[in-house]
Amino acid sequence: MIMSEEIQRINLNDYIQSGEGGTALTYTKKDGLSLAKLYKPGFEADRFKAEFLTARIVFDLGIPSPKPYRMITDGERSGAEYELIKNKRSYTRIISQEPGRLEEISLTFAHMARELHAKEADTTRLCSYKQRIERFYREKNRVPEDYKQRALKFLDTVPDTPRCVHGDLHIGNIITDGERDLWIDLGEFAYGAPEWNLALLWTMCHNMPDDRVQRIFHLTHEQMMAHWDIFFPAYLGTSDPQAIDEATKRLLPYYAAKVPYMFDMVFSAPMPDAALQKIVKLL
Repeated sequence: MIMSEEIQRINLNDYIQSGEGGTALTYTKKDGLSLAKLYKPGFEADRFKAEFLTARIVFDLGIPSPKPYRMITDGERSGAEYELIKNKRSYTRIISQEPGRLEEISLTFAHMARELHAKEADTTRLCSYKQRIERFYREKNRVPEDYKQRALKFLDTVPDTPRCVHGDLHIGNIITDGERDLWIDLGEFAYGAPEWNLALLWTMCHNMPDDRVQRIFHLTHEQMMAHWDIFFPAYLGTSDPQAIDEATKRLLPYYAAKVPYMFDMVFSAPMPDAALQKIVKLL
């Protein structure tokens, strides 16, 4: 299939639903050649375009990922169509089906994350993740003024590291066919400090409600915690408790700055004030 930048209408009768994430549903084309991702109603209209174009940049950079084909709509929802990776499983699906492989998969994921963060980004084509979060606070009225000012003050201290960051880094966003391990869901891909990635993974493993963990990742909260406990020391390259504790503490302000942005993206709503009050002290 030739890559296209035009939005093309599809007939869902040609597809079979194959998955559901926090913001989108996926459909496998019956001819077995492609995968369609359609965002749920209410998702910001321009995001699917940004995800498709970003996926194309990532693919061009040689980062292992499915080939992006075209932007699509079913008449109500919009999204994009990608190369179908046959016989693929996400890392989370592997762990849910073969729990004994949790350590193996977590260690492989740590290696892939380190490799990704070591890759120099094309800053002329990719967005700064720091600037993306800054725009959220300056352009959207989603948090109290005190929270906003504390977040912006923290962002002033954050380096704009020219390294690749996935933006939504977790083990559900790597798929494998047994030969290739590929990054998916690339709409938040950018450049910046790796802590933006690690902070999100930390909160998914520690703070996400169990029912949502099971629905999205097919895992239990305990498995996600165990995954983090294997992943993070391997990523850091040390098992020293003090070093791990210090590194974890460095993630917390990134988590506090990012989570209102992610909440808005997923739910199109501000976080409850009670939840914000619990984390504002981390900034």
